[in-house]
Amino acid sequence: MKRKIVLAGGTGFIGTYFQKKYQELGYEVKIISRQPSHITWDNHDGIVEALENAEMLINLAGKSVDCRYNEKNKEEILQSRTETTKFLGNAILECQNPPKLWINSSTATIYRHAEDRPMSEEAGEIGTGFSVNVAKEWEKAFFHFSLPRTRQIALRIAIVLGDHGGVIVPFKNLVRFGLGGTQGPGTQKFSWVHVEDIFQIIQFLQEREDLSGVFNCSSPNPVTNRELMMKLRKAMNRKFGLPTPKWMLELGAVLIKTETELILKSRWVIPERLEKEGFHFTYRHIEDAIQQII
Repeated sequence: MKRKIVLAGGTGFIGTYFQKKYQELGYEVKIISRQPSHITWDNHDGIVEALENAEMLINLAGKSVDCRYNEKNKEEILQSRTETTKFLGNAILECQNPPKLWINSSTATIYRHAEDRPMSEEAGEIGTGFSVNVAKEWEKAFFHFSLPRTRQIALRIAIVLGDHGGVIVPFKNLVRFGLGGTQGPGTQKFSWVHVEDIFQIIQFLQEREDLSGVFNCSSPNPVTNRELMMKLRKAMNRKFGLPTPKWMLELGAVLIKTETELILKSRWVIPERLEKEGFHFTYRHIEDAIQQII
């Protein structure tokens, strides 16, 4: 019988990458999404059937946070994460042979704005505000389930980089049009992870059956916003980039219907547990990731 994994919310940048990689490894990949060509969220029996005898469930479902935080969007951002997680947990409870491992997305944004010290799983301080509350509710919904035959791991994922999507696309456009200078103060930390390393992390965690709980999914070498933009300009052969002060970012965010938090929050997150357990990153340094992408 062909080995099987289930990708929930598997149509975005990360999910598409995972689908290709797992198919290359010979897996049958079942996708749950809102698209009619996949198993849809209202097809409860179909989801239970997909989960039966699966090696692993990876849940990436959730509305993009690249939007204005009005009440409607805030509700959708929260519900699209917590409700899908509850739905999947209840489906696993109905399985005769449930997945051995359930990996659920979380976010590195769960930690506070940090310019003073890095946030690890053990010593990190949980922040406040809307995005943090979403992350807390998301993890609460996930760990609410007691699943004796299914190991549970939440990945607190940093900002994801890759060559076919993610935040690198708008950053490249800024550099291309001469706007690739420091954004805001420039001292805010940019915690990142390459999409290939997320894939490798999941493979590592799948093999390590002794591991469960929360893992920071972030490169061990975060950079400041100033360093990020400088290295991007260098890679794209642009000597100069206009800086963008905070007031201009706030105005621009309104115009393009997004939030400045995505740029101005200092995310200083380190993968302490992964490194202690012996995981080795392919893309440890931002230069290597940028080189691969550009």
